[in-house]
Amino acid sequence: MNNFLNVSSSPHVRGSESTKSIMYDVALALLPATAFGVYRFGLYSLLVIVVGIAFALLSEYMFQTLTGQKVTVTDGSALVTGLLLALNLPPTVPLWIPALGSIFAIVFVKQFFGGIGQNFMNPALGARCFLLISFTSTMSTYVADGVSGATPLALLAEGQKVSLGNMFLGFTAGTIGEVSALALLIGGIYLLVKKIITWEIPVIYIVSFVIFELIFGAQPGSLSFAAAQVCGGGLMLGAFFMATDYVTSPITKKGKILYGVLLGILTGILRTYGASAEGVSYAIIISNLLVPLIEKITMPTAFGYEAGALEGKKGFSVETYKAAITLCGITLVAGLALGGAYQLTKAPIERAEEEAAKAAYVSVCPDADSFEDSENLLAAIEQLTADDGTVAGGEYGNVVYESVYDALDAGGNVVGYVVNVTSKDGFGGEVTVSVGIRADRSVSGIEFLTINETAGLGMKATEDAFKGQYVGDEPIDKFELVKEAAASENQIEAISGATITSTAVTNAVNAALQLVGSAAE
Repeated sequence: MNNFLNVSSSPHVRGSESTKSIMYDVALALLPATAFGVYRFGLYSLLVIVVGIAFALLSEYMFQTLTGQKVTVTDGSALVTGLLLALNLPPTVPLWIPALGSIFAIVFVKQFFGGIGQNFMNPALGARCFLLISFTSTMSTYVADGVSGATPLALLAEGQKVSLGNMFLGFTAGTIGEVSALALLIGGIYLLVKKIITWEIPVIYIVSFVIFELIFGAQPGSLSFAAAQVCGGGLMLGAFFMATDYVTSPITKKGKILYGVLLGILTGILRTYGASAEGVSYAIIISNLLVPLIEKITMPTAFGYEAGALEGKKGFSVETYKAAITLCGITLVAGLALGGAYQLTKAPIERAEEEAAKAAYVSVCPDADSFEDSENLLAAIEQLTADDGTVAGGEYGNVVYESVYDALDAGGNVVGYVVNVTSKDGFGGEVTVSVGIRADRSVSGIEFLTINETAGLGMKATEDAFKGQYVGDEPIDKFELVKEAAASENQIEAISGATITSTAVTNAVNAALQLVGSAAE
């Protein structure tokens, strides 16, 4: 008689909570931050949220239906994933961003690893990091009050002052759900009161991060700087809503404390020594990967086995704490080593970039012997720049003037100009072009300072066959992009299969020509 009893995976003790009730409580706790984000950034941000949630629900339903699994779309986990992802997005992203991110989160991070309870990292954060890496420019453009600007953490990194009150309330630039520390705190308190989460992870995370900033931060000993760091960059959102994810966080009390310390240290290291102000998402994902090790060294001794070695205290083990301290030490040393390497290489990298830029200026203005800041063109930039920092009128898309120089001959006479222009409309992100323009407004050359387009397609823009089309002896007011062979001096044949890149480059060159022409009038 082959009757077997199947034992489900732990835990076996049943509580009053269910996955569904927990998930809907988390969604309810996110309502204050969601509502404030919509109030702050407008109805389009609500559409971003709706699309993120809709595609998360649809992706889970379709995957489970196609693979013959039980459909669990009503348990609320996909809803929370889509909502969290949307709250981690800039408020003006195109709608395909939350759609693609939700599909990636549900299918690749969650379902491919067995569904709820089996994923090894937080799905929403996994998707956000995927989007950050793949679409850096789009994911790094923040607009508030109709003006594109830097987030408070980016301003702090540049040494500028920020309003702590505005950061706490949420009247700053940032992602939809991260800006209001107050709204997130209200949601976090709700989760604590409902006992959906415990205090260890969020509190230890924040406290350890503050201690790190006070000791190693850009402004050591400054409580106001540390407070601003806590209120910005999604740390409150991460601490209460993502680091506490049941599946990807430790279950033991000691493990939660150790996990919180690791999160605080990693976030501090990434923010202080990293090239980006972002740190929370990557810190949580890295710590997610360490959870199995954390649980291994913090799991209490099972009944019937040898107890801890110190004074008979149950579950206490010198080896456990040695391992925990070692893990923290390794994390800290590795992070500081990474930060130290960044600091050591920062200056040489900057010098190398300056030398590369100078070489580009010589290439685009071969008749010049030296270059100096152009006061004439700088004055013209003020007249041509809109409030959001782009070239006024929108004729050239999202184009920004970076720097301008007079090209001088050996006698100090102006023989031309170098205009560095960035188009944010490239297929792979920002495209920065150095344009050389002679005094008669003919183009003497173009070189790329930044370009990250598709190999074999958009990257063909760096080839002489494409760049050479802009160079000529005739004064040009504006270039026209065409798909067929160019029939005149002012026509540029687009790269086949890379119209977006071709348009971005042509718009940048046209913006440079407009600037020089405006200054000459």
